[in-house]
Amino acid sequence: MKATFTESDSLMVPFTDLGPSGASYSRDVPEISTAERAGVGADGRPRPTEDHVALLDHAVLVLDGATSPSPDLPPGGWYAGLLVDRLAGELHDRPREDLGGALANAISAVAREHGLEPGHSPSSTVSMVRWDESEVEALVLADSPVVAFGRFGTDVVSDDRLVSLRGGGLLQTGADVRRLRNAENGFWVAEADPAAAHKAVRRSWPRADVDAVLVATDGVAVGVDEYGLFDWPEVLQLAKTDGPEAVLDVVRAAENDDPDAVRWPRAKRHDDQVLVLADFG
Repeated sequence: MKATFTESDSLMVPFTDLGPSGASYSRDVPEISTAERAGVGADGRPRPTEDHVALLDHAVLVLDGATSPSPDLPPGGWYAGLLVDRLAGELHDRPREDLGGALANAISAVAREHGLEPGHSPSSTVSMVRWDESEVEALVLADSPVVAFGRFGTDVVSDDRLVSLRGGGLLQTGADVRRLRNAENGFWVAEADPAAAHKAVRRSWPRADVDAVLVATDGVAVGVDEYGLFDWPEVLQLAKTDGPEAVLDVVRAAENDDPDAVRWPRAKRHDDQVLVLADFG
């Protein structure tokens, strides 16, 4: 397995397995490649990325810390970093634990350890992919999609509740966000309420049917969903041919050609970006 990191806060749990003689050998694991790039703040200035990645021997975790709706809250990147570490520990210690249960436990632990209260805490998207010898599973909470490719074609696992609310003009203010976050008829995201974990979008496929899986934060997915620069099969082909970094380059080039957000209205010129390719071929 190979991995490339540009963000020092990302966590990798490397895979080794010892046989009876103590010799190290590899299981049939996908080849993993990643690309990460920080965006800018709402003021247009560079700042540390709020996206976080963890790679385990049987799973990929991608979290995107949300911009806090109130300046008196800790940043979403701080929360996402805590949550990804706790979630990676959950899945490392209990590799067959239900993904929703693992996320709920991680949310509860971080909230308890740091005194976070539902409705008054930073938040993060969560996307997970886990595999074993028979199955590949995905969990998506908020707007960081997982896209699988295989005998079934292209299967986009996305949580569109947040996008639907934005499109309907229901998230105009910070008060709107707080009212609809982790609420029925609203949207769900990792925060301080573990119940959100069980509202995630789930999917699974037979391992033998899966060729590759992409995991992207919205700073990459926007190139497909809003900019129309490529479709997901084209993203896969570019990531396989030139590496995930090339996909990030295409999105950034488009944003640089629209510096004042006229063609594509957006809160900031560049969002944080993460793209992970798990190649099961």
